[in-house]
Amino acid sequence: MPKILIVDDDADIVEAMRLVLEKQGYQVSIAVDGNEGLAKARSEKPDAIILDVMMPGPDGFEVARELKGDSRTREIAILMLTAIKDKTGFDFKKETADPGWLPVDDYCNKPLDYEILLKKIDHLVRHKKN
Repeated sequence: MPKILIVDDDADIVEAMRLVLEKQGYQVSIAVDGNEGLAKARSEKPDAIILDVMMPGPDGFEVARELKGDSRTREIAILMLTAIKDKTGFDFKKETADPGWLPVDDYCNKPLDYEILLKKIDHLVRHKKN
């Protein structure tokens, strides 16, 4: 059973994602901030991480950089969640097009389309580097 770590401080979104993922057979773990996300990623070694950009402690950008810079966690697939474009006009896809800028494997915009989220997670888990 593939393991997914959700790192997000929005309890409603986390619960909805957990239900959707568990219904599809994923084992789900939850962290509510960047520090807890880093600790759980290192201890649990999930197959993929769903990582929110804006949260307490280190934000999603910092967490992603740290995980991808660590030999113990760099192969974990990361799907980043963002509502930044909606709030600031920041174009996530354009701004993160340079592979060296942000080492994530894919992203989803908020509000979430759970069908798209599942397709992206399924793809990342199936193509996980071993």
